[in-house]
Amino acid sequence: MFNSWAMKSAGRSLAVWSLAAMAWAACRDRPREAVPPAIDAAASRKPLRIAMIAKSASNPSFLASRLGAENRARALGAKLETPIEIVWMTPPQEDASVQVQRIAQAVTDHLDAVLISCSDSGKLTPAINDAVAHGLPVMTFDSDAPASRRFAYAGVDDFKAGQAVMKELARVIPRRGKVAVLSGNPNAPNLRSRVEGIMNEAAHHPELTMLGPFFHVETPQEATAAVMRAETAHPDIVGWAMVGGWPLYTQTLLRDLEARRATTSKIVPKIVSINALPPQLVYVDHGLAQVLLAQPTYLWGEVGVDKIVDEVLLGKAVPERIPMDLVRVTADTLGAWARQLRAWGFPDAPEEYLQRP
Repeated sequence: MFNSWAMKSAGRSLAVWSLAAMAWAACRDRPREAVPPAIDAAASRKPLRIAMIAKSASNPSFLASRLGAENRARALGAKLETPIEIVWMTPPQEDASVQVQRIAQAVTDHLDAVLISCSDSGKLTPAINDAVAHGLPVMTFDSDAPASRRFAYAGVDDFKAGQAVMKELARVIPRRGKVAVLSGNPNAPNLRSRVEGIMNEAAHHPELTMLGPFFHVETPQEATAAVMRAETAHPDIVGWAMVGGWPLYTQTLLRDLEARRATTSKIVPKIVSINALPPQLVYVDHGLAQVLLAQPTYLWGEVGVDKIVDEVLLGKAVPERIPMDLVRVTADTLGAWARQLRAWGFPDAPEEYLQRP
């Protein structure tokens, strides 16, 4: 595909050769040692600049995706002899309106592509369509805007992910009891689909009473507060189905549940959650999270860069949907998963888990 970026690149190459010819003409009668060094055309190429707009810069899942994107950009840029830059334009806290502004800024700044996880598909679809109309290709990851003109989406099947959470939880909780569902932003399309998957699977377990979903701002502190409010209102909750592992990023909830287990007769709920980044693994180790279903958060960035380069630079066909699989993490697989996280560049993968078989 001969695209606008390629046309600009061709123009730059012509300009480089013209400058080289002028330099040669001016210097041909000089002594050999006075001739300026040859111009390195590869080094003078304009970078491919990708705006990366995740949901929240405070969410470790998206920091992992940024790491994957930046590492892949360096490696692929060196291979193609074309600099690739990741322009991090993620809001400090989740805010779809700010994401809309960042897309508009990417258009104004003449960036070459956008890679975005959508906080609210309704708000972002017009902004994505406007960017595409201005010649800026857009790819989504993690949370899609399927009605938009984005060229591709990379992520898990969220409905099936929700079903998987509920299936795992139903295996480990008592035959009867209350199960609470924790979600984050109620407008996030990926989270809505996961909740729908949980409720779909819950219909096969009529002995369980479903509570929620309980929504919250997507920070560890707000998520933990939401859990504890629900626990206070319903002390007989036997399980938590979490469509995102926000409260597991800190040990506040861990300490509270450990104290409950040690000092009271209240039920300590079992947890199954999506996501398994280093801070969350302690919940598995302590037996509070029976299963974590890990998203390949690092690969969101890596695959996103690959597909944008295919679309924008190389003219390769890119499928509209790039499916990704969840990884089941339990006490038996902590070691293998911790080593995978370390291989992806996570320095905080717990050393004690790295030594496990």
